[in-house]
Amino acid sequence: MEDRGKNIVLIGFMGSGKTTVGVKLSYRFHMPVEDTDKLIERRQGLSISEIFEREGEEAFRQMETELLSQIGQRRFGRILSVGGGTPVREENRELLRKCGTVFYLRAKPETIYNRLKGDTTRPLLQCEDPLARIQELLAARQAAYEECADVIVDVDEVSLDEIVEQIARKASREGRKGRRRKLLVINGPNINFLGIREKSVYGTQDYQYLLDMIARKAKDCGQDITVFQSNHEGAIIDRIQEAYFDGTEGIVINPGAYTHYSYAIRDALASIVVPKVEIHISDITKREEFRKNSVTKAACDHQIYGKGLEGYLMAIDWILDRE
Repeated sequence: MEDRGKNIVLIGFMGSGKTTVGVKLSYRFHMPVEDTDKLIERRQGLSISEIFEREGEEAFRQMETELLSQIGQRRFGRILSVGGGTPVREENRELLRKCGTVFYLRAKPETIYNRLKGDTTRPLLQCEDPLARIQELLAARQAAYEECADVIVDVDEVSLDEIVEQIARKASREGRKGRRRKLLVINGPNINFLGIREKSVYGTQDYQYLLDMIARKAKDCGQDITVFQSNHEGAIIDRIQEAYFDGTEGIVINPGAYTHYSYAIRDALASIVVPKVEIHISDITKREEFRKNSVTKAACDHQIYGKGLEGYLMAIDWILDRE
């Protein structure tokens, strides 16, 4: 769905750290955190243990399903922590995926036991051998957890800050998958003469071939990619400056011969704080001595050379993979 990715959904066995991680993430992203168990307790005016005792587990699972259905329809921009048994229902797994990006906090039975031993608030663990019960329940639920998850995060022997950092990094990446990003490809002097100039160096494909290749890439990855070409230094600087104002989120630039001496283009690139990749069709390290020097490279985050026209696609992918 269109809003998928605006919520962060945490699933996992009881004791895997969903509540604690959820609180830390709420501070990180400035988003409210909601716990489905606590929401159900407030609605029913009963604790989870009392609901299990009075109405049974099946009634509680139905309450979870109804709550998830409502959340998926109207609530976005939240951290959502769900009960350990919630993903067991196939219907719930589908609802959870509609709610947002699902992170499974995966923990070993021993880790969970050490965290929960002595906890009398967990109805399913009130037995003579809690570790065996954890092993049994986890084995039964593992496949459901993994099927439901977009991302699996192992939490054994990992600090809370490390777990939060992993989720924050991956949530940012997952969140971008559902939206179009605006990228700009800039080609400098003589790139428009592809297929005409030095075919042994730059290949036989013409400039229109490159434009068509980038257009297909934009369609395939669902992004907005604009291509600009000029043989004039000032025009290239103007286009870079325009990117500062028009919402451009990444720049791929082949400065052509300006690579080696245009400090003006270098300064313009340095003014734009978005991911930038300098691209060269040929392997500049194996050509004339002057081509080995790039004054624009220092203003970019990455450089790709010697990969032919394919290097443009690699540069686009590199930007899309950035945080």
